[in-house]
Amino acid sequence: MTDIASEATERAPRAKLGANYWKLWTSSVISNLGDGVTMIALPWLSSAVTRNAILIALVGVAGRIPWLVFSLPAGVITDRVDRRKIMFASQASRGLLMFAAAATVLYYQSSLPDSAEVEAGAVSANMVLYAMIIIVSLLYGMAEVLYDNSAQTILPAIVEPEGLERANGNLWGAEMVMNSFIGPPLGSVLIGVAFALPFAFDAVTFGFAAILIFLLSGTFVAKDRTAAQSTGKVDWWGEIKEGVTWLWKHPLLRPMAIVLGLLNGLSQVTFATLVLFAQEVLGIDAFVFAILGMAGAVGGVIGSVASPRISKVLGSGPSLAITLIASITTTAVIGFASHWSLVFAMFAVFSFTAVLWNVITVSLRQTIIPDELLGRVNSVYRFFAWGMMPIGLAIGGLIVAGMEAAGATRETALRSPWWFAAIAYVALFAYAAPKLTTAKIESARAEGIAAKAADSDPDRGDGASDDLVS
Repeated sequence: MTDIASEATERAPRAKLGANYWKLWTSSVISNLGDGVTMIALPWLSSAVTRNAILIALVGVAGRIPWLVFSLPAGVITDRVDRRKIMFASQASRGLLMFAAAATVLYYQSSLPDSAEVEAGAVSANMVLYAMIIIVSLLYGMAEVLYDNSAQTILPAIVEPEGLERANGNLWGAEMVMNSFIGPPLGSVLIGVAFALPFAFDAVTFGFAAILIFLLSGTFVAKDRTAAQSTGKVDWWGEIKEGVTWLWKHPLLRPMAIVLGLLNGLSQVTFATLVLFAQEVLGIDAFVFAILGMAGAVGGVIGSVASPRISKVLGSGPSLAITLIASITTTAVIGFASHWSLVFAMFAVFSFTAVLWNVITVSLRQTIIPDELLGRVNSVYRFFAWGMMPIGLAIGGLIVAGMEAAGATRETALRSPWWFAAIAYVALFAYAAPKLTTAKIESARAEGIAAKAADSDPDRGDGASDDLVS
């Protein structure tokens, strides 16, 4: 490890994050609370206006499509426009969307069934409300893509490199708590009072989040613009190609992106038929299934706190290796498990190590990617990661169907995706271990820090105030 990288690692836990960071953190807490409420409100409202399984599934598809079709153009936008303005516009847009949704639902409130009728399936189709839900999900997803990409790219202009792991860990922890612990239960309470109430609440949360983003001091545009960015005309393909080319040529980020894509794809192989596995193999009801879903939040919150310390003590390479080993172990154990408590523990461990991976790799990308390319390279990286998810879901369903067609019992078929994923994780570990070593990671980190230091000026973030960091 070089001296500069070592010094950064040692100082990370003690680095002061600054006033701008805590405005960003508070905005993230508030907006993630809104996300958690929306996560319950939209599907629940969907079930109140239609019982068609395909139509309900399309609501989720509408919310995820933007990650596949809009993430690359979002990267171009992020590198051309002040990132604070993008984040403000995204949060304000989500607030307006939720206000419009609340008004629409309120208009039709009298025709909607109560909670007991919804659970009994006694609903009347309302295609106007359904169309509204689809439109809101789609536009909400587009705003989310823009916000998330900009939030990751703005952080290096607010926090010094030695504080990035701690800063990302704090953000991940807040997201886990709000999205999984507080938001969904609150959404359930609000929607039990009135269908329009959670959407009105969301409108307020996103409004406050937008105000906090607006209050960030300084401007946050890419300091060193590429030739393509210097022209007024946007060459969408050319600028996207710059991001793709830079990522693919990087000796560390290319294999890291491949590994992440396969990790996400394999996780979805197992989650494709999770509900059937829970019902038919574990024999649990809806209440216990909901508890099982909280395991990820438990592990994620603990991981967000512990990850910077683990990375410091063990080093980046062994920390990432732990994530891969945990993927093998937890998946294999679940494949043979018969009680939900063991599955809960494995989900918590898996989530813990997933956050460890995220804290290290996100901070690394923020450090080594040039500022003028940060938005596009991040978008390409995440496009690959998210793009593997639907492929993994399809493979998981095909494995179960194929095993049953081959004569396997129902239980064996439902366990098969977990066994398949565990074996694939072993192969992935063999590929990743020699490529994601501490020496290679810290060398890339040191080069990134040195390059950005050489290009820096006294004002971080193109004029950001001196209170950003200390």
